[in-house]
Amino acid sequence: MKNFLLALTSGLLLAAGWPTYGFPLLLFFAFVPLLFAEFNLRNKNSKVGSKVFLVAYLTFFIWNIITTNWLFYSTPFGMWFAVLANSLLMSLVFFIYHKIAKKVNFTAGATFLICLWMCFEKMHLNWEFSWPWLNLGNGFSEYFKWIQWYEFTGTFGGTLWVWLVNISIFKTVLLYTQHKDKAIIYRGILKNSLFIITPIIVSFILFYSEEEKTSTTMEVVILQPNINPYTEKYNTNDRKIGQLLNKLTEDKITDSTKLVVAPETVFANGTKINDFKNSTAYHYGKQININHPQANFLGGISFAELFSDENKIGPQSNYYKEGLWYNDYNSAFLLNNEKEQIYHKSKLVVGVENFPYQSTLKPILGDAMIDLGGTVAMKTTQEDRAVFLLNSGEKVAPVICYESVYGEYVTNYVKNGAQLLAIITNDAWWGNTQGHQQHLSYARLRAIENRKNVVRSANTGISAVINSKGEILDSLAYEEQGSLKANVNLNNIQTFYVRFGDYLPRIAQFLALFIFLFALTRRRNQV
Repeated sequence: MKNFLLALTSGLLLAAGWPTYGFPLLLFFAFVPLLFAEFNLRNKNSKVGSKVFLVAYLTFFIWNIITTNWLFYSTPFGMWFAVLANSLLMSLVFFIYHKIAKKVNFTAGATFLICLWMCFEKMHLNWEFSWPWLNLGNGFSEYFKWIQWYEFTGTFGGTLWVWLVNISIFKTVLLYTQHKDKAIIYRGILKNSLFIITPIIVSFILFYSEEEKTSTTMEVVILQPNINPYTEKYNTNDRKIGQLLNKLTEDKITDSTKLVVAPETVFANGTKINDFKNSTAYHYGKQININHPQANFLGGISFAELFSDENKIGPQSNYYKEGLWYNDYNSAFLLNNEKEQIYHKSKLVVGVENFPYQSTLKPILGDAMIDLGGTVAMKTTQEDRAVFLLNSGEKVAPVICYESVYGEYVTNYVKNGAQLLAIITNDAWWGNTQGHQQHLSYARLRAIENRKNVVRSANTGISAVINSKGEILDSLAYEEQGSLKANVNLNNIQTFYVRFGDYLPRIAQFLALFIFLFALTRRRNQV
């Protein structure tokens, strides 16, 4: 019972430290009770693997259910699947650590745990069941003044920070329980305080000493139409949407406005991609260009491509009927008085836009895509991160919704020349919950990592303007209809993180493999 209470405490501390309601200082202590539970079980007898897994699962289930229960408002099945599966994966990581820790010394075991966890987070960014929402480095998104050094490490720097402090505190308390020497506690308090405070001091120095870098400024208008996706969006035609967007634009646009940004799939009627120039979306975007020749219109659209040629069938194509297939796109488009540009969303929401490992799972599960108010087709993606070129020469990244959660992924826009990050999203699926608040908060991380301003257009909110230090300069409240006008800074810099990406987990992969093989060798020697 004692070990399960320790696991319960860890789960509650992790949840209480999470954005946007939590205090991230708690994350530095959150794993300590779970580490003690594992240590107690490991030293009790050699056959406690199942109990270690169960106490770990209790911790991670509590963390997942409290922080991501808002998924229930879009899909109850999806919420339970995400919570149960993610808790399972986290528990497996901890279980593997338990097995290795039995065969190596404390330092090697702790190093293995940190590295293995980072490998798990990296995997969660790249495989088809991707769900990196609870990657530990995300936990500091509201306390952005603590993590200005993310421009060098990305969020994996935060993950490393959390684990190093937890392991250090665990070792301090463990040594005290063994030796009962108060000097151990005093030294531990000093050491661990420095581990926590030093990166924060460095961050504050970066925050207050550096001026925001800029090569030019640009006036932007951000639209928030506030259309309910369950009752309005897929029952309202694009013509009415276009009229509303034009009204919201005219409320704020000036002769100096260079960019107007509208939300993800705001034009949702399924425009044929080969007939885009005849579409309502194109017409209304062009109307803004005609009325304001200097302005560029960036918005979201749902595209469809119907075809009968079997040679065009790809892994993301959908069957329509006998002899017909279609590609379905969640896209961004940019229109100006010179040309149109299109980008297709390429980091997809599992089960909603992407059927993971389709060739293996579809024969077992059938067509099990989740219905989110009409979005049930497998989406088709593109390889490159397209950057939109404005008619005045500025370059803007069209980051669509879920893509903004992926740090290294977003850096590829910057590598392709993006001077500004434009996030377009529809966060209305989850209602007025932590979902849309956390999603906005994570946008701060992308601003810091890339040292780029962010303009964010969200259908029902929260639309916002974020500077390159992660500060929200202006915003529109959730479920408020309106528009924002802002002057944003543009620059051409590439941070250390942009240039080198997720180098920390790459190092962690090597160290984890080395320790794992070392542990196996020791086992053979002992036999």
